[in-house]
Amino acid sequence: MKNKKIIFWNTDTQRDFMEKNGALYIKNAETIKPNLKRLTEFARENNIFVVNTADYHFPGDEELSDKPDFKTTFPPHCMYDDEGYKYIEETAVVGDYNILDYRKNQETDLNLYDRNIVLTKNKFDIFSGNSHANKFLDFINPDIVIVYGVAGDFCVNYAVKGLIDKDYKVFVVIDAIKSIKENPIKDWNQLGVQIGNTEEIFKFIKEIKNEN
Repeated sequence: MKNKKIIFWNTDTQRDFMEKNGALYIKNAETIKPNLKRLTEFARENNIFVVNTADYHFPGDEELSDKPDFKTTFPPHCMYDDEGYKYIEETAVVGDYNILDYRKNQETDLNLYDRNIVLTKNKFDIFSGNSHANKFLDFINPDIVIVYGVAGDFCVNYAVKGLIDKDYKVFVVIDAIKSIKENPIKDWNQLGVQIGNTEEIFKFIKEIKNEN
């Protein structure tokens, strides 16, 4: 079983958000790819468990619209039958992994020898978009959650606030996040979220490992 004292939380680093030809491209998202790659490699090298969330939509989902307001509704993206829902190369989930699909009734007691889990969702908020998320977190019960990905002012923000509501200690990797408008740093600071860049996160994790 992997050490789950510290886990990484990779938020929606999918082609439709990260690539310039994506259906819902976030401006300059490609600039964080090097740090996303470093985080992915660091997790692999240090045997860190990674929760990977992923938008996975079907026609009729409530946040999809042909006349989107870009607040609660958006154009179709990360559709089930399109390549845009897949992760970018820098964060691609390789090897054996578990998946908890929001459409299915599944047991959360999975093969925890796998180092990655994918949580699909059809809403901004992973905790309302996938009923398995709460049960799974309760099961692995991490001490610290390191969050990164896109978009900072939507899905990342929902994840951060949801994790804080559950009394987890949350770190945001600020140079591995891209927002549609701006990162809600002030809100995160008020919630007690710790914010650092990639190097600072690596240093923090290494210090914890040395203490143990």
